[in-house]
Amino acid sequence: MISMLMVRRRSFLSMNNLNPPKRMPLKHLTVFFIIALLLSASTGCSKFIKKKVTVPPVLTPLLEADTAKLIEEINRQAALRSLSGKVDLQFLDTSFAECGLVEKFRTAEGSLVAQRDGQIYLAIQAPFGIKIAEMSSDGEHFWVALYQGDEKYRRFVQGTNNAVYRKLDADGAKPRCDGGGEKQLAAMQRATVSTLSSLRPHHFTDALLLRPITTENSNLIYAQAESFEEEPDTRVSAKKGARVVRGYYVLSELEPQGANRARVLRRFWFDRIGDIRLARVQTYDEGGALTTDVVYGATKSFGEGGVKLPSIVELTRPHDSYSIRMSFQQPEAAKVNQPFDRDIFVLKNTSNLPEVNLDAQKK
Repeated sequence: MISMLMVRRRSFLSMNNLNPPKRMPLKHLTVFFIIALLLSASTGCSKFIKKKVTVPPVLTPLLEADTAKLIEEINRQAALRSLSGKVDLQFLDTSFAECGLVEKFRTAEGSLVAQRDGQIYLAIQAPFGIKIAEMSSDGEHFWVALYQGDEKYRRFVQGTNNAVYRKLDADGAKPRCDGGGEKQLAAMQRATVSTLSSLRPHHFTDALLLRPITTENSNLIYAQAESFEEEPDTRVSAKKGARVVRGYYVLSELEPQGANRARVLRRFWFDRIGDIRLARVQTYDEGGALTTDVVYGATKSFGEGGVKLPSIVELTRPHDSYSIRMSFQQPEAAKVNQPFDRDIFVLKNTSNLPEVNLDAQKK
């Protein structure tokens, strides 16, 4: 009995004296894990293989400017009192954008005269002097004359600048995405006439002759921020399809709306490459909807005085379903800051087109 107890005790002691298994050092475990990954990759699991990805480069150097400098640049361009010259116009009708269709018109030639406050005359014509449309505004009222298309589409539209009208349909039909062929073309033609009738001449005046910023005796607030946008590379040396990241300053114009509230009136975008250049202006309504989006191209010398102004202006009215790109043919030949007779901004219906009075319809 005693001998059996002694055997059991020896067995128990020998078990307690066994050395536990040694743990693998951390560096050995890391090496083992990497080898396992490499073996997995070699057997067809390619998601661990390194792959080169092309990333658009950020344009540098980025110029610095404070809010006072940005406002100064806005007011420099807003000091323009009048502008007149020959332009090329490219019109896009986006009425069928929901259907994936956009109607692009051929480039037409135009004669432009713009003057503060809100006065403008624009004549659009095809080759050989064929009139397409005329439009004008005296700062309070506007007129739009359409000369081309089927006879039922030709019209003379008049209204008030500050009024809000429903979109004018050519025959009451709404754009539809179904169908095709002649029906689709007819529907697009109706929508185009509706869009042309919705053009407001004073929108061009606001884009060409900016409203200045006055900080004295004003309750408006201006907030500056930085933004980076990926966009096509427009440099001369750029390869086809190349893209870059361009740095901007964004200056927001805010109007207080009571306690802890404000609404955005305008947003000014400034290109920071090479110079602090006003590149874009966005305007918003009381509900915060984007009403007008204006993009400005590179600046050139205008007129005899060599005033630096954008030679390309692209105006987009997203809720009116149109966009117009205006390029000045010869900026150096344009007339800058010359006074014009107010009578030229009142368009007459000399062609006896059917008249549409939007104010009368609204009443």
